[in-house]
Amino acid sequence: MITYPTRIALIAALGGFLFGFETAVISGAERTIQDFWNLDAFWLGFTVAASLIGTVLGSLIIGSPAQHYGRKKVLLVIALFYLLSAVGCAVVQQWLLFVIFRFLGGVAVGASSVVGPMYIAEISPAKSRGRLAGMFQLNIVAGILIAYLTNYLLSGYGGDDSWRYMLGIMALPAIVFFILLQFIPESPRWLVLNGKDKEAEVVFERLGEPGAATLIKEEHALAAAGVKERLFNGEYNKPIFYAILLAMFNQLSGINAILYYAPRIFEMAGFNKADAFQQSVYIGLANFLFTAIAMTVIDKFGRKRLLLTGAAGMVVFLTLTAISFSNPHQADQTVIFYLIGFIAFFAFSQGAVIWVFISEIFPNSVRSQGGSLGSFTHWIMAAIISWLFPIIVEGSERGGFYSFIFYGIMMLISFLFIWKVMPETKGKSLEQIQKELGIK
Repeated sequence: MITYPTRIALIAALGGFLFGFETAVISGAERTIQDFWNLDAFWLGFTVAASLIGTVLGSLIIGSPAQHYGRKKVLLVIALFYLLSAVGCAVVQQWLLFVIFRFLGGVAVGASSVVGPMYIAEISPAKSRGRLAGMFQLNIVAGILIAYLTNYLLSGYGGDDSWRYMLGIMALPAIVFFILLQFIPESPRWLVLNGKDKEAEVVFERLGEPGAATLIKEEHALAAAGVKERLFNGEYNKPIFYAILLAMFNQLSGINAILYYAPRIFEMAGFNKADAFQQSVYIGLANFLFTAIAMTVIDKFGRKRLLLTGAAGMVVFLTLTAISFSNPHQADQTVIFYLIGFIAFFAFSQGAVIWVFISEIFPNSVRSQGGSLGSFTHWIMAAIISWLFPIIVEGSERGGFYSFIFYGIMMLISFLFIWKVMPETKGKSLEQIQKELGIK
């Protein structure tokens, strides 16, 4: 039987499904869009990155509305943004309008990356928080997989307009998300912080944590007095540092360059267009499978062990991928195995851990601000990486080699950071984590 916390976590995690779908679906359309509007490498990179620029804004501004209006209401607005973006991208004829609707979809993604994990962390019992919060990431990779699959199935459907069907089909899960959100409660921790003790007690009872509202309220007596309401007051330097570094390394792995340009990368390796779409589905499958495996062990093995394992594996497979692109005049189709290996280790580590870890390390009074900071950093790096990738690979015969060797070096540095600096948070209550980080 599915427990109540699991049920509502699954609904909130549907925002992650749309996040993943919106992230990956452009990979099937970017070549056609480049030809349709006659874009050079710079403007193609900008068009693809328009969504990521939106994620930067969404992640930056969403903390305050989530703190003021509540997590549930903000999630409802996010669902509407996803719907508007899908319909808009599917029907527009002007490039500028397309970029605007891509931008709106990005705002929804950035906001989702903050509010979804935050909500799930705040409704999850400590013993299962890693697994439940990890549902958000599992839904992200499920969305990526379904985007690759629908791109493959819809390629050629509708002739020259097949890309419109690829982008527009996201409207269906957006509608389902909006409807199901009506049936989840507001975050009980948000209710406590806003003086709604009785409502919070009811939710906590249903979550299997009776009396927790009183505990949380006592802990945040200082926050109510205004002592802990600013993120950058010097007290939260440790969680700020951890969130920024982990978010940066997540994108410096090159993951979004691969997700956004997967068919192009496979064409660079010598696959024809149809096969390139099919290979992308294999990438999505590996991503989903290894994220699912990580979700089953994250509360047992811990966040740090998963991250170390993943960083080591990514260094190996990114280096092999770089070598396969070192000779631009010789196609090397073994790159499919190297990229699947990379995706497997990424999904098992960075992909599974990032949103769980960032949602855990900030105390309740500034969790929305801390989540926004981590997400903002993540999406700034994603925008830079995704914008530059087509410029680099089209600007140099060895662009593929330069890109992947750089990502490999970054993962080696991330291994050292995780090993020497990062704390472990598995099996600890949010309040216990706060104390161990030296936050009074």
